[in-house]
Amino acid sequence: MAAMKNIVILISGRGSNMEAVVRAAKAEQWPARIAAVISNKADAKGLEFAASHGIPTAVVSNKDYPSREAFDAALQEVIDGFSPDLVVLAGFMRILTPGFVSHYENRMLNIHPSLLPLFPGLHTHEQALASGEKTHGATVHFVTAELDHGPLVDQVSVPVLPGDTADVLAARVLEQEWIMYPRAIRWFVEGRLKVEDGKVNIDRN
Repeated sequence: MAAMKNIVILISGRGSNMEAVVRAAKAEQWPARIAAVISNKADAKGLEFAASHGIPTAVVSNKDYPSREAFDAALQEVIDGFSPDLVVLAGFMRILTPGFVSHYENRMLNIHPSLLPLFPGLHTHEQALASGEKTHGATVHFVTAELDHGPLVDQVSVPVLPGDTADVLAARVLEQEWIMYPRAIRWFVEGRLKVEDGKVNIDRN
């Protein structure tokens, strides 16, 4: 039996993707434990959900540090206290420094609400509507120093429908995120993801 893997999840708000991961890990009995949920905001709603499920929580506020580098160093120290095999970004609204990213190379995942390489950064749903796209979606990728450009693990598409607003489109994408992100994390936990030459190979057997 493989050793249990430790997953640390970073959030800044409600953490609905974090909730989806916690529920899937329990329901599907992954060989992993959610070792901690950490936020840069003390009032993040997701911390309450994590605590109610017996998951350790921590807050590292970026407001307490003079620079991104100082914040990332403090955050890294807290994360590493939970011996993570995988760090999961679930609505963590911070741009991370290259040193932090390289420390977790090939063991930090993010989900981004667009079909990368389209629309990196913020306001993806507004951008998709403004550009007249017929499809939109979300991407799970390994995190690299270049924002929203890491090796792709999985993507899901949804239609852009007449009359869509950014909020309506965002909700349609989010429902698919809740399915795709836990699945991708499970692949990691089960040792099915290998990053080679900047591309992800998935063992689907």
